[in-house]
Amino acid sequence: MKANIASARVKSSDVELVEKVVKIKRVAKVVKGGRRFSFSALVVVGDSNGIVGFGLGKANEVTDAISKGVDEAKKNLIKVPILKNSIPHPVMSKFGAAKVLLKPAAAGTGVLAGGAMRAVLESAGIKDVLGKSQGSSNPNNVVRATIDALLSMRSAHEVARTRGVELAKVFNG
Repeated sequence: MKANIASARVKSSDVELVEKVVKIKRVAKVVKGGRRFSFSALVVVGDSNGIVGFGLGKANEVTDAISKGVDEAKKNLIKVPILKNSIPHPVMSKFGAAKVLLKPAAAGTGVLAGGAMRAVLESAGIKDVLGKSQGSSNPNNVVRATIDALLSMRSAHEVARTRGVELAKVFNG
C-alpha cells in the first residue's frame, strides 16, 4: 500500500483545484474561565479529472479553519484511475468504524453516494458510481475510507504490467 501511495502523489502546483467543505464543527476547550470555542473544517479538493485530496483545518475563525484545511488537502493529493467516467472495478475499504463500498456504474447513472463520500467522488471527477457507506457516519472516517478505497484501485494498464501480459488479455480473462 505504501508504494501505491507514493506513486499516486501529485503536486498541487500542477493542477487547478476546486474545494468543497464537507463538515464544519464548533469545538470547545474547557479552561478556568469557561469554554473557549474554535472551529474544525474538513475540506476536499480536486480537479474533477482524477486528482483528489482532503485536509482537516482547525482555527479560531471559520474562514481560517477552511483555508488551513485547503492547504492541508493540497499536500495530500492523489491520482485516481478513472475508466469511462467510472471506477475500474468494485472496491471496499475500512477506516475506523466506517466501511465504504464502491462499484462501477453504467453511463448516465450519476454519483449514487451520500454525504462525505459524494464530495470525494465528485471532486475526483468520477461521474458514474454506486457507493454505500456502512458503519460509522463520521465524516472524517468516511472521507479517509473513501480515499483509501480510491488508492487501492488499479487501472487495467497497471494490472497488465504486473501480470506481464498484454492489455487485451486482461479484459479477455
